[in-house]
Amino acid sequence: MAGVAAVAVAAPGARAAGRTGAAGSRWTTSWATAQTAPTPSDTVASAGLTDGVHTAVVRLSAGGRVRLRYGNAFGAVPILVGPVTAGGRPVTFDGRPRAWLAPGASLTSDAVEGLRVAEGARLSVETRLPGPTGPLSFHRNTHASHTVDGVRTTSVFLLTGVETTGAEGPVLAVLGDSIAEGVGTPDDADLRWPDQLAGRLPGSAVANLGISGNRLLLNDARFGPGGQARFDRDVLSLPGLRTVLVHLGVNDLQQPPSQTDPALFLAGYRQLVLRARNAGLRIVGATIAPFEGWVRWTPELDTVRQQVNRTVRTGRVFDAVADFDAALLDPARPSQLLPAYDSGDGLHPNSSGHTALAAAVDRRHLL
Repeated sequence: MAGVAAVAVAAPGARAAGRTGAAGSRWTTSWATAQTAPTPSDTVASAGLTDGVHTAVVRLSAGGRVRLRYGNAFGAVPILVGPVTAGGRPVTFDGRPRAWLAPGASLTSDAVEGLRVAEGARLSVETRLPGPTGPLSFHRNTHASHTVDGVRTTSVFLLTGVETTGAEGPVLAVLGDSIAEGVGTPDDADLRWPDQLAGRLPGSAVANLGISGNRLLLNDARFGPGGQARFDRDVLSLPGLRTVLVHLGVNDLQQPPSQTDPALFLAGYRQLVLRARNAGLRIVGATIAPFEGWVRWTPELDTVRQQVNRTVRTGRVFDAVADFDAALLDPARPSQLLPAYDSGDGLHPNSSGHTALAAAVDRRHLL
C-alpha cells in the first residue's frame, strides 16, 4: 500500500461539472477528512492565511473523473478560494477560477477538465487563498505530508473531499477516532486501516472521517464535535454513500470526564443507527478494542468496555458488526492488545494491527 504513485491521465473532450460523470456514472467520495476548529496552539489555522498557498497530497480510493469539496464548518466569515489546481490542472467553480466559501457551508467544484485518476492514486491539490481568511477549519493531523507556502505540515486546511466517478464496489464512510485517523502508522505510508480496507476491495471508495481524540457522546474544544454531533455534516453529506462504519467509544471511556454507563454508549449508537437508516444507509458497528497499558486504563473502565462490546456483538444494535476487539486482543490477556499489534502505548495498533482491523471488516456487510 505504501508508495502508491500519482496517476493523472488526460481525458480529451471531458465535459465540465454536473451531478453525474461521463456515461451517467455517479459521483462518490474517494477521499475525505473531517474538520475541527483551531485552538490557540494551532498557529497556522488560528491565524489563517493571506495570499497563501496550501498544497494537499491525498491518497484516493476510487478513481475516475475528479471534483473537489471544501468546507468552512467552523468559520465565521466567507473565504475566497482559488485559483486551485488538481493534478496540475485548473479547477473551476461554476466555470470560474475562484469562489466564495460561506461560513458553515461547503463548496463543490466543477469536474476537473481533462483529469482522470487511477484507483489508489495520490493526487496533489494546490489551493491559493487570497485572504485574509481568518481562522481556518481544518484537519489537524492526516499522518501525511502537505505544505503551506512550501513548509511541511500534516494538516489539511479547508479541503474536505475529493469525489470521483469510478466506484463500482462498496462506498463506505468510517466515523472514527485516532485509530481510524492513523495514529500508530508511519506518515506517508498509507497503512491506516481504512486505506488497507480500500486496497482489499477493488473498485471501492472509502472516506476516512477519523479524528484523533474524538468521542461518541461528548464534544471537545480540541478534538471536535462528538460522533452524534458531527454525523449529519461529516457522514450524510457524502455523495454516493452506501454504508457507514462507526468506531467510537474508547475516548469516552478514557478521557476525562469518563463515561461509565454502558447504557449511554448504546443509546448513542442507536441514535446513529436511526439516522443512518433514515438516510437509506447500512450501518456497521465496531467493538471497542483493548487498551490496557494506556495511561488512563483501569480495570473498572475495561469492565464497561466489555459490557458495551457484548451488547454490540448480539447484533441487536447495528446492521452488522466488525469485531475489532477480537481482531486485536491478546488471548493471554484480553484487556490488552496483542504485543505484535501494539504501537507501544497500549491503545493504538501499529501497521500490522491496522492490517488486522482491515481484515476484520466483512465485505458482505458493506453492500
